[in-house]
Amino acid sequence: MLQFLTLFGALGMFLYGMNMMSSGLQKAAGAGLRRLLAKLTSSPLKGVLTGVGITSVIQSSSATTVMVVGFVNAGLLTLYQAIGVIMGANIGTTVTAWIVSVFGFKFDISTLAVPIMAIGFILSLSKKAKRRDISEMIIGFALLFLGLAYMKSSVPDLSENPGIFAFIQGWSGHGIWSVLLFLLFGTLLTIVLQSSSATVALTMVMMSMGWIEFPMAAAMVLGENIGTTITANIAAAVGGTQAKRAALAHTVFNVFGVIWAVALFGPFLRLIAWIVSFLGLDGDPAQTPLYQLSMLHTTFNIINTSILIWFIPAIEKIVCSLIHEKEDEDAKEQKLRYIHAGLISTPELAVAEASNEVARFAILMRKGLGHIREAIRGADSEEVFSFEKKKLVRYEEISDNIEMQIVSFLNNLDKSAMSEESVSRTRGMMRIVGELESLGDSGEAIGRILTQKNENGKHFSPTHLESLMEMVDTVDRGFEAMIHNIQNAGSIHDIDNAIKAEVDINAKRDECRRKEYADIESTDDDNYFESLFYLSVVDELERMGDFMINISQAIGARP
Repeated sequence: MLQFLTLFGALGMFLYGMNMMSSGLQKAAGAGLRRLLAKLTSSPLKGVLTGVGITSVIQSSSATTVMVVGFVNAGLLTLYQAIGVIMGANIGTTVTAWIVSVFGFKFDISTLAVPIMAIGFILSLSKKAKRRDISEMIIGFALLFLGLAYMKSSVPDLSENPGIFAFIQGWSGHGIWSVLLFLLFGTLLTIVLQSSSATVALTMVMMSMGWIEFPMAAAMVLGENIGTTITANIAAAVGGTQAKRAALAHTVFNVFGVIWAVALFGPFLRLIAWIVSFLGLDGDPAQTPLYQLSMLHTTFNIINTSILIWFIPAIEKIVCSLIHEKEDEDAKEQKLRYIHAGLISTPELAVAEASNEVARFAILMRKGLGHIREAIRGADSEEVFSFEKKKLVRYEEISDNIEMQIVSFLNNLDKSAMSEESVSRTRGMMRIVGELESLGDSGEAIGRILTQKNENGKHFSPTHLESLMEMVDTVDRGFEAMIHNIQNAGSIHDIDNAIKAEVDINAKRDECRRKEYADIESTDDDNYFESLFYLSVVDELERMGDFMINISQAIGARP
């Protein structure tokens, strides 16, 4: 019992070390990793190579796949681009198996784990965030191999338990049924551990200790390729339609590969043995099965990618036919499109998603300005005004709801797993969504002013309507500048466009006031209340300009 508890504890240490190493690498890479993934995907081949490279670096296909699903959800990648990256991620994750088979069994790297941790600890004391991120990666690397060493030492020696050994060996003597049984076991084990790399390492330990032969270990590895797709599907479950499709594409890819690999199981294993022999990796009888298992993992994914890269459009059509768009336009406006709680485990990605959600929030508020325009223009028509007023109230409710959801999402992010730049962006976004919500309040306030005007039997003159339309047009140009700055927050060097828009809005407000005061003094008509309602709408539109310049200033203040 103590051996098994130690085994599970060692497995936990291995998983924790892998997650820690992956987290440190992602933080050290920072925004560069996100930009790389978003840019280097213009063709399927580039997408595959990008997936291979990023997964090889961060040592987690699950992290890459969840990142890709999030990028699709955020609109940074198309589904077509994402499928190629996911294929590459499957190849990149096999690097872990090679590291474990070469260093984890041939050398006792655990003896270096504690000194490596000392280096990591020293770096963690640095005031520079980048060095602290590297320290996290180093300590995670050390824990990974320390966990692997404990796994090897805590696996029971079945030669001392012939009954258990015979029981396990009994699973292996039923041909294709044994292959399917171990394939299912590998799938379930990966679903439980949520890490194909950890399951591959555990499979290697079981094989090195004589629990299972190479063919059954190979079946487990094939099953692990199906089990690893569960992580992305869980992340996408609360995501948008495109996110679900990307996750399903991952499943289709791996299931197809497992089908052909099982159908050609015998010839495939002989091919792996030949490749290992051809490369001269069969010199050490103890290491050869481990190299064969790593080679099988790599070759399987390379062959599968080589076949399916030509059928990405077909895979895209399949997943689109299986997962349909269900929401109408009104329902889409009421809920977040780009950020979802299921993807919060990748904080660096979450910042990119939140940025896109903030940009969408701004675009929604600009649509609200369109309803303000129509409410002013149709204020004297009860039917038109009633419809537009309801829209303004609705947009105010939407703005409150979106602000609350975005702020809640950002508050729940693990700031310790983010770079300093991302933490700063998070603070800036919280300020921005507050100002965007105020734009929704202004829309509702204008609706109330127009309601009071109608209840008092007042009407805007053609001159008033013309001036108000000009004021709305000026505010709309402010929206255009603000949205441009939000969408390009990481690359803008100044906010001159927003400053000019704010100056124009203030100048238009002053012009409207000046003309109205002159008209009041030059006429004897009792138009006081009409002027009051007119100037109140002008002032509220100018207030919207203040909120917009605050947003651009928040963007410009970021490092």
